[in-house]
Amino acid sequence: MDRVLSDRYTGFAELAPLAERMRPRSIDEFVGQRHLLAPGKILWRYFRSREFPSLIFWGPPGTGKTTLARLIVDAAGGHFIFYSAVTAGVPEIRAAVEEARQIWRTQAKRAWLFLDEIHRLNKAQQDVLLPHVEAGTIRLIGATTENPSFEIIHPLLSRVHVLLLEPLSAEDLSVILDRALSDVERGLGAYPAEITREARSLLIDWAGGDARRLLNTLEAVVMTTPPDPDRGVRQIDAQAVRDAMQRPAVRYDKSGDQHYDLISAFHKSLRGSDPDAALYWLARMLEAGEDPLYIARRIVQAACEDVSLADPFALVEAISAMQAYQFMGSPEGDLALAQAAVYVAMAPKSNRVYVAFKKARALAAQTGSIPVPLHLRNAPTALMERLGYSRDYKYPHEYAGGWVPENYMPEGYESTIFYEPGHLGWEGKWRKVLEERREKVRKLFRKKGDDVKQKGSGEPQSEKRDQ
Repeated sequence: MDRVLSDRYTGFAELAPLAERMRPRSIDEFVGQRHLLAPGKILWRYFRSREFPSLIFWGPPGTGKTTLARLIVDAAGGHFIFYSAVTAGVPEIRAAVEEARQIWRTQAKRAWLFLDEIHRLNKAQQDVLLPHVEAGTIRLIGATTENPSFEIIHPLLSRVHVLLLEPLSAEDLSVILDRALSDVERGLGAYPAEITREARSLLIDWAGGDARRLLNTLEAVVMTTPPDPDRGVRQIDAQAVRDAMQRPAVRYDKSGDQHYDLISAFHKSLRGSDPDAALYWLARMLEAGEDPLYIARRIVQAACEDVSLADPFALVEAISAMQAYQFMGSPEGDLALAQAAVYVAMAPKSNRVYVAFKKARALAAQTGSIPVPLHLRNAPTALMERLGYSRDYKYPHEYAGGWVPENYMPEGYESTIFYEPGHLGWEGKWRKVLEERREKVRKLFRKKGDDVKQKGSGEPQSEKRDQ
């Protein structure tokens, strides 16, 4: 478990960035991912046995995917082949397979193909790789920041073990920071530096769980801060860190998991009536460069799906915010989105229309061939009138209150109910009215049913004449 990578450094090691120089040389130096590496956990067991399957590491940048791949190959005594899926195509994959065969023939060593950003491989490239992974000609380690279940073909996914890596904790980053400052051989130990508590906290927060970002920023701060003339120590304060950061880099990919995770958090905050969280996730997305109109559409969706008729004005507010943004743009229009987000979050909630419409669509899909009742059909011609179209239709405006008990459903589904109003807001106001109207309709059709039964038990009707 403590074997050191033999090929980690070359004659150009001193030119590598700090993050590369500080890459762990053994599993004992590795920091983080305790859910995988703590005693008894899956990666711990693999390293203990030195037997590893093909793997895909899925996690954010700077969490140790490439380092773990190198440590695994070293622990297994294998041959490491590195490609980035951004530039690797079918020829490179075939070359890697041939190299694996050659290594086995000449050195009796298993070859491991590490594919960084494996989600970039298209289906054809994955199909080429699949049989060689299945046959064991080559072992695969993939690294991805994207959900592999969306990007990797199922046959390949079923032949690898996917391990989820988590952003490094503040404690993990603190350990990495101290190690880099004190390591004379590979780190910044030859450039003595003292860092204030505020600067330290700022660096760790800025890193956002990414060790590479932490180390690269730390290196920039230390190397650009002149040593104090008396002691020769570099004093790192919060302002020096801010100068190196320039602008907080928000980890975000408009087509990746961060895009979907943040919009999901935003929508759930609206649904959960938390205006503070809604504003936070809204700001996160805007800072990251998300399309504001995409956010506006989600506010409109929440107004329809989660507020609905508990407060019909929520949809008006959401649409107005979208139009206001289209009229003003950023940054003025951002405030309209914030206003709509707070309104929708604070509004009473109801998903009764959403649920009712799902039920109605399901029934419509099953009963699409049922004819429309005659009294509901239009009768624009004399023939249609003779056939009974629109006969016995009751025009609601001719009745007191503009309503009359009537059936508007297909035959056999007269008593079907989809929409059950909630008790809050506008819906609560109309709930009792709807219940009373439905009861009047039920009574009407119970009476009609009784009349039909009585008619059926009376004198036998004369048979219809043949036409």
